[in-house]
Amino acid sequence: MITLTGINKRHGHQILFVDASLQLNPGEKVGLTGPNGAGKSTVFRLIVGEEKPDEGDVSMPKRLTLGYFRQDMGEMSGRTVLDEAIAGSGKVGALHHELEQLQRDMSDPDKADDMDRILARYGEVQAEFQDLGGYELEARAKEVLHGLGFADAQIDGDVGALSGGWKMRVGMATVLLGNFDVLLLDEPTNHLDIESILWLEGYLQQTKSAVLMTCHDRDFMNRVVDRIIDVDDGEFVSYTGDYDFMEREQKNRLAQKEAAFARQEAMIAKMQRFIDRFGTHVAKAAQAQSRQKKIDKIERVDPPKKREIVPFAFKRPPRSGDDVVKLQGVAKAYGSRVVYDGFDFEVKRGERWCVMGQNGSGKTTLLKMVAGQLDPDRGNVRLGSVKMGYFAQQALDLLDPELTLFEQLDKQFPLEATGTKRNLLGAFGFSGDDHEKRIAILSGGEKSRLVLALMLFDPPNFLVLDEPTNHLDMTTKEMLVQTLRDFDGTMLFVSHDRSFLRGLATRVLDVSPCVSGKAPFVYPGSYVEWVERTGTEAPGVHR
Repeated sequence: MITLTGINKRHGHQILFVDASLQLNPGEKVGLTGPNGAGKSTVFRLIVGEEKPDEGDVSMPKRLTLGYFRQDMGEMSGRTVLDEAIAGSGKVGALHHELEQLQRDMSDPDKADDMDRILARYGEVQAEFQDLGGYELEARAKEVLHGLGFADAQIDGDVGALSGGWKMRVGMATVLLGNFDVLLLDEPTNHLDIESILWLEGYLQQTKSAVLMTCHDRDFMNRVVDRIIDVDDGEFVSYTGDYDFMEREQKNRLAQKEAAFARQEAMIAKMQRFIDRFGTHVAKAAQAQSRQKKIDKIERVDPPKKREIVPFAFKRPPRSGDDVVKLQGVAKAYGSRVVYDGFDFEVKRGERWCVMGQNGSGKTTLLKMVAGQLDPDRGNVRLGSVKMGYFAQQALDLLDPELTLFEQLDKQFPLEATGTKRNLLGAFGFSGDDHEKRIAILSGGEKSRLVLALMLFDPPNFLVLDEPTNHLDMTTKEMLVQTLRDFDGTMLFVSHDRSFLRGLATRVLDVSPCVSGKAPFVYPGSYVEWVERTGTEAPGVHR
């Protein structure tokens, strides 16, 4: 259906693809993986024609329809959320809005002379709209928007009033509504909470569209895709299976390459020892020369390249007191919307609480009150003897845009060794060249990684983290989980990443009941145990 053949592509001095080929078949669900900068987003741009290959061909049927979700969805304003979702949903969305305009024209007395043409066109558009299932479009749009976390009031509200993250959800809705033959999804889970991620999983599992996507959520990838294409050193390497299968297969192939490399090195070393020993020996000089010729003719096996996840050895934080934080009788409301009323909660040293809850249930509000960023309307929030580190998206604004990455780190930790600081940046995915990037040009994900690195370099003993894995790639997430497993402190966090929740949460607080005036659900076991007990991976969403 979509075929890339013999693709060569470079950006400046960086070579992305060398004689690379891939094929996407009808109905197939394919995950596109590879390290940062490997060229995954370039693949999408090649398919939609925003970029051309230096050599090679990109081919697809002329009538093929493409829905492309990207991280930059452009400006949205002047419509309701519902109308914006419908407007961008391809042919059927365009017909919807043409019908609305024709209806206005039919009631406009100034256009009476043109009424025959308007009525004829209305009949044509109406027939095509009906054939495409257009009369179910508004209901489907509301269903998709609800699945992506929108309340009814938001759906009828001004799209221009939404934050960037919520506008991305509208962009996702437009792509899902279009009945496209192919969905190209570039990081579809980045701005979604766990409930919306689980809904999107089910939607993509059922869709008849072919899907090609990049994603930093391991569970999502495992449940949606049936094939992985890994961008590896300029080539596309295909694995028939999910992400976990690819990892196992890569380990097997790496082991085979290492064994082949070791065997060849041992054989060459053995012949070289014979040459060194008998090269000047009259009786065996001919044999030594023969072996040297064999060595010269050997096609050398390259040493296998490894993608390693290395947790950073952070300093041990100071020990806190046993009582980390205690909330007593806390009340908090936003206008008429009551979030907490008489809320009691406490965190003890060494506990790792994940805060769960449906949209609007007050997860971020709780973290802000604990971090001292927001005062309760009533009640008390008491911190024990702790050194707290608070991560939220607003923390990115504390970076100095005029500094480079290394200068920011050097400014905060001037006495630390240069090698130690460079190792820290490397652990969070910043290579040597990246160290000299100005913070002003960093992406949201890069800024998140830098803020986490700065926080954990001199670690607090109480971490309060609001969506710390937003925008992080799988490698950085896995490094962070491995590092924080050994963190000798206390954690209170909100995360939509199930690998992060499984790896770290030893306690679960579900604040969803607070919305209806009930007490929160406190589970004194791990996230894994909570899922097993409740049968849900997020409040209200059954597996």
